[in-house]
Amino acid sequence: MFLSFTVGDVTVHRIVEQVVPFSAPRDFLPDLTEDLLEANRAWMEPTDLDPVTGKLILCIQSYLLRTPHHTILIDTCVGNDKNNPRFPAWNHRQDETWLANLAAAGTRPEDIDYVMCTHMHVDHVGWNTRLQNGHWVPTFPKARYVFAEREYAHWNAAHAAQPIPVYAESVLPVIEAGRADMVSDTHALGDHLRLTPTPGHTPGHVAVELGRGRTEAVFTGDLIHTRLQARYPELNMRADANPAQAAATRRAFLERHCDTDTLCCTSHFPTPSTMRVKRWGEGFKCEMVEK
Repeated sequence: MFLSFTVGDVTVHRIVEQVVPFSAPRDFLPDLTEDLLEANRAWMEPTDLDPVTGKLILCIQSYLLRTPHHTILIDTCVGNDKNNPRFPAWNHRQDETWLANLAAAGTRPEDIDYVMCTHMHVDHVGWNTRLQNGHWVPTFPKARYVFAEREYAHWNAAHAAQPIPVYAESVLPVIEAGRADMVSDTHALGDHLRLTPTPGHTPGHVAVELGRGRTEAVFTGDLIHTRLQARYPELNMRADANPAQAAATRRAFLERHCDTDTLCCTSHFPTPSTMRVKRWGEGFKCEMVEK
């Protein structure tokens, strides 16, 4: 499996938690019609669409970056022991795959300097914390956790109105431990990384750009989940908080990076998960790249 590559003087590792047939396409993309699905089935199978189950194949993963100065983790997947009743396969999960893959990349939790979360959904903050003697503690004891303040404000207010397990288990313990930095959605980390606002999927969703002086790679988070959404950028997925904004953000992102050398590193595309954007009629094509 394609797991590591370099961008300039930065080494990037994919830390994969799972790759599975995840959801029926029309459940995952509510506005997708059967005719549209059939028109694209030929290029989607078998890499993006499992011909046996008929489900979209999605990857759950983090990106580990080693810059000349820091070791940085972008997003932290599902994690163990978390309460996820909406997703039975993730509910009170007991699986050491992610930690084993982190170790295989030559990294221990205590080696991480920064954790950057694109947003606060369950499959992007799970390993922020681990259960220790009945209490949630930061998994990465020396790291600063970088949260976009707009994203934090949204979930903090929502949790105050009605308790949200993912926030209570994977975000709040980090804040209470004094490990969190609330930053603007254009925050820069050294001369290699910077956030860029990509709202819609969640109110404060951000992507992470990599490159000194220019954007050589970008980590998309959940602004796009499947290559079918590149072909049809207005095709939203079921968890988009603001569908119209999510669609506009996705099209603007694809337009910006279309026909450039920018390497787009996605959260959920199947292996190799990295791609470059090309024009395809009124939409776009994601050409997968093993860099």
